[in-house]
Amino acid sequence: MKHIMTLFALAVSIVASAQQTFNVSVENPSKSARQDQPVVISLERYGDVQSALVTCNGKEIPCQLDDINLDEQFDELCFLADLNGKEKKDYTVNLYAEGEPRPYPARVYAEMLVRNDKVKEKNKHDNFLQSITVRGDCANSYNIQHHHGVDFESELNGIRIYFDKRQTLDLYGKFKKRLELQATQFYTSEEQKQQGYGDDVLWVGNTFGLGAFRGWDGQQPTMIDPVKSRTQRIVSYGPLRAIVEVIDQGWQLPQTKATINMTLRYTQYAGHRDTDVDVIFNREASDYQFSTGLVNVKGSTEFNDNKGLRGCWGTDYPSTDTLNWKPETVGLAVLVPKQNIVAIPEANKDNYTLVVRPDGKKMAYKVAYCSANEEFGFHSADEWFTWLRQWSKEVEEPIRVKVSR
Repeated sequence: MKHIMTLFALAVSIVASAQQTFNVSVENPSKSARQDQPVVISLERYGDVQSALVTCNGKEIPCQLDDINLDEQFDELCFLADLNGKEKKDYTVNLYAEGEPRPYPARVYAEMLVRNDKVKEKNKHDNFLQSITVRGDCANSYNIQHHHGVDFESELNGIRIYFDKRQTLDLYGKFKKRLELQATQFYTSEEQKQQGYGDDVLWVGNTFGLGAFRGWDGQQPTMIDPVKSRTQRIVSYGPLRAIVEVIDQGWQLPQTKATINMTLRYTQYAGHRDTDVDVIFNREASDYQFSTGLVNVKGSTEFNDNKGLRGCWGTDYPSTDTLNWKPETVGLAVLVPKQNIVAIPEANKDNYTLVVRPDGKKMAYKVAYCSANEEFGFHSADEWFTWLRQWSKEVEEPIRVKVSR
């Protein structure tokens, strides 16, 4: 009884110390159930926030506080909502000016590291980084980081972004729905493979891979080069969303002497196989054209709604070493808002391309993929393309969020 009373007193104390309380109404406009729907609340109007508590019908809901601009103040609160068709839920948010973020089980992961010469196993390196910047004339930035660039994952996917002028998204395919990159570091051992861990499943070369953002010279994509400097950094490690950024300072755009600074922000939410990409420029960029798209996987079948959703399903070796690697089957997709589309060229041997234009200083799009190895996923082009149609519909019909005091 004494223990129960102590817990009750602690709960009362926490509620009493809440600096600000407000309600968040979340509604699903669709007839279909929605799982792990991100609800993101700006904290700009709430002053100094150090911790938060989110509840629904008296039950605590995991939440996350993020310092997006890295100024040591939390800018956003995030939580995930599960909603049946046409369901509406009300959440109570308490913000506190003291304490620290409450711990919750990790459902995402992000990692940057450089090799430790004393470590022999490729999946046990421990020189962890949060940010790294190289000059534009760096001879070989690709090999500076252990797995060639920052990586991140949800339970369903795993992505690394090459730290060079390609800035390509390369893919990790899973068998089981779980977090794995901390254990494998994108270099799965034979023992781990026997335990059902995944591995690299895509050859990208100089292609878009999965939705890399590139320049456009009027005829073809161009690399992010030359630049004055290139940075990768982890903004948030989770537990509900991982946020990483690639920053290109002084990028000289193709066919012009103009330079621009660009930040590519990748947000990976728990429970999602799709990834949000935000492109942010330091100045007006709507007069310039850029490109994104997908690698034309060997022998792949294309999906194209001619409105900004482009996908494919195909099989190829993920490495030029065809003796030690087996062919891998993947489904890829990129979804660009219709208003940002300039042109959708015919596929060539390398890429399915979309020519795009920002809205002022920004644009946003999404990428998604699956591996046919997944026990929980898709195993044919028809299944993958059906999911793409559903995904596009959900993006066009987002949940409705209303904040009230």
